[in-house]
Amino acid sequence: MSGGGKWGKLGSISGNNKIQISIMKILLVLSCSMVIASAFSQLVVFSTEESPKIHIERNGDISWNRQKLDEIIEYLNEIGATTFLLVTGGNVVLSHGNVEIPYDVHSIRKALLSAIVGQHLGEGSNRINLESTLEELGINDHPNPLTKSQQKAKVIHLIKSISGINHKAAGEFEGWQNDKDKILGTGPNIPGTIWAYNNWDYNALTTIFEQVTELSVYEAFKAGLADPLDMQDFNEDSIYLSGDSSLSVHKKAGFFMSARDLSKLGQLYLNKGIWEGKQLIPSPWIERITNDYVKTNEPGMKSGHGYLWWVPDDSICTQLGIPTGCYYASGFGRQRLFIIPKWRTVTVHQVNTEHYDDCFTEWATSNQLNVSSLEEATNKIFTNFLIHLIKCRKLGYPEENQFYKKCNFVSGSEFERLLQKISKAIN
Repeated sequence: MSGGGKWGKLGSISGNNKIQISIMKILLVLSCSMVIASAFSQLVVFSTEESPKIHIERNGDISWNRQKLDEIIEYLNEIGATTFLLVTGGNVVLSHGNVEIPYDVHSIRKALLSAIVGQHLGEGSNRINLESTLEELGINDHPNPLTKSQQKAKVIHLIKSISGINHKAAGEFEGWQNDKDKILGTGPNIPGTIWAYNNWDYNALTTIFEQVTELSVYEAFKAGLADPLDMQDFNEDSIYLSGDSSLSVHKKAGFFMSARDLSKLGQLYLNKGIWEGKQLIPSPWIERITNDYVKTNEPGMKSGHGYLWWVPDDSICTQLGIPTGCYYASGFGRQRLFIIPKWRTVTVHQVNTEHYDDCFTEWATSNQLNVSSLEEATNKIFTNFLIHLIKCRKLGYPEENQFYKKCNFVSGSEFERLLQKISKAIN
């Protein structure tokens, strides 16, 4: 949890023979420095040696203030962030924590699913047609089967969260279901007309992906992204399927990812899907995130939802000092993969939620609440826990703050303040 960390150029060839050979070929064939710089910007290789936590190098018209970057590290320590990366123009500017350790990224999984869906679009065998209906694909549910009208929902409706299907789903707490009930009601909805953050859509999309492509999510992600991006911490344990047959037949595909591997995916999106000269994700698919997003019923940072990424509204961007046109993937506990195209910048923010169960139970016990599990704590006391956390930090209670840092809990307002600090660190 210390502020120490590692940095390295995105494109460093240290300890990677395959990349060394690739770069040697580039140097032999290309003499134009601009072309070489472009090639380097698509490589993301981190040195595993201990190095300073801040590395400042001017990246075109973007430069960073060292003092302000130090203040960011102080703030990361204050709020108890586990890992953080700030990458601009293909260079690691700031690194906090051990960026090599994979953590559960929770709902960032949805943006990762979107990436591999985008790689398998098309018509014909093993290709995903966004206009296919659930009925055409033979998709149903159990123990609560879909109605005829629900089976008219299309794949595009699932990835845009507008199927209108209100079924219980794996990976949802009780409070989330209550939110869906308020938006979708309990009766049938016309597909494509109502947006709701809906794990059923994303889990059914996972089923469709594996059924149509005849690949597991792991196989597709490894071949399509992890291998070509040379993700250093990805392995067969990085993806898991989790479900509850009493709720639905459709399972969620969860991911454990390291900060440095997530930053590579972010860099790929900055590059409009191109990596080492190859188009790994179609650029129109990435452009849809900010060109074809759905207006949600949530304000500020989550006012838009585009192909399983969040799109902040312009007013909150102006308030925080960040450019418009940014988008991000979000997960429980304030996991964030944030893409800022106008700054050519990617940020990764992670918290280790492994001990949330113990932390919530400990907090409930100390406040004389009878809570036996993470789910029960989240359903019954999460709001009180959050209010208590913010109050303690504002008042500076040192003992309480140590508890919250141990639990790696970061609030939404604290992450927004982090974005403000990042914006102020640009010279």
